[in-house]
Amino acid sequence: MCDICVMNAVKDRMLSRRSFFKGGAALAAGAVVGQTVAAPPALAAGHGGVVDMTHVYDGDFPTYFGQPGFSADQAFNFEESGFNLFNLSINEHTGTHIDAPLHFSADGQSVDEIPVSNLVCPLCVIDIAAKAADDADAQVTPEDLKAWMNANGEIPDGACIAMHSGWGGKSGGDGFRNADGEGKMHFPGFHVEAAQMLIEETGAVAIAVDTLSLDHGPSADFATHYAWLPTNRYGIENLANLDKVPASGATLVVGAPAHRGGSGGPARIFAMV
Repeated sequence: MCDICVMNAVKDRMLSRRSFFKGGAALAAGAVVGQTVAAPPALAAGHGGVVDMTHVYDGDFPTYFGQPGFSADQAFNFEESGFNLFNLSINEHTGTHIDAPLHFSADGQSVDEIPVSNLVCPLCVIDIAAKAADDADAQVTPEDLKAWMNANGEIPDGACIAMHSGWGGKSGGDGFRNADGEGKMHFPGFHVEAAQMLIEETGAVAIAVDTLSLDHGPSADFATHYAWLPTNRYGIENLANLDKVPASGATLVVGAPAHRGGSGGPARIFAMV
């Protein structure tokens, strides 16, 4: 085959970036290494922009236990070696990150085992910022979920249900952990009854929060973690910019890490709106 014929054949088969994000008819399946899955229905809606939902993190980013969760040691620098390279030490649960089912179960999916089809999700944003401003220990309740459905319709299959509490703006200071004099933290989260309602009545695959934990800060039993994660659903903590996405209609794309056997890990996450 002549060179120009090869070039034209390749061009004919290429899927443009615009067509991918618009969910054109050419996108019949998504290809990943070692696995091919059908394109999630969320991609068919069409989107006009992208919002980064990820906090930039470093050794100063707040963590649940308070100790730094990240460090970077430069092994090579450009001036001496002609390239830069860093050795990283990372707590799996620092920054904007995934809680894999294995995090709170004996044999749940590790982060590399989460089906890739579950990482592209219709995004449903439950806004509790007003009540969280009055009560740092506010929680997403079944009543909040019902109110969202009354306003926006049924929760789509494969959805990620995200709590917008307004906490993301506190990530640069002590107010994010919001520990009292006895060391008990105070920030919003999901009530276990809301998690149970999602498990029993919807096809949601993930819940997300803009705080340090799926459970609210004072929790001593991690009831929401233990209810949600062992069902092979996953969680996202420290999600950013939830005030920049609509209550419904966006698609969340979760760049989960794939280290074998991991209980979670930092992720690059964005929403197509």
